[in-house]
Amino acid sequence: MSKPSLSALAITSKKEDLADAKAKVVALRKEVADLRRMQKDMRIQVRAEKIAARQLAAADRAEKKAARIAKLEAKLIAMKSAPVGRLAIKAAKKPSKVKVTKMAA
Repeated sequence: MSKPSLSALAITSKKEDLADAKAKVVALRKEVADLRRMQKDMRIQVRAEKIAARQLAAADRAEKKAARIAKLEAKLIAMKSAPVGRLAIKAAKKPSKVKVTKMAA
């Protein structure tokens, strides 16, 4: 049996180093892929949170708008149901006697 030559040992050592380096590259690629996926998931989550916040704000604005419209409608009805015309002048003098109201159509 012959002894392995020095160059054969060096080649074997280099092959092992190369295999280790390839394994490290594979591990790093997997890590990078995981980080990219995590980043994508975080972007999706942030986008969903922003959309939810916008919908909540829109619902709040709509609620305030509806309340304001209801308040203005109540004020309009109150203005329309007040006494009008010459009988209103009499009603102002004798409020218990005459009450004439006119509703606009």
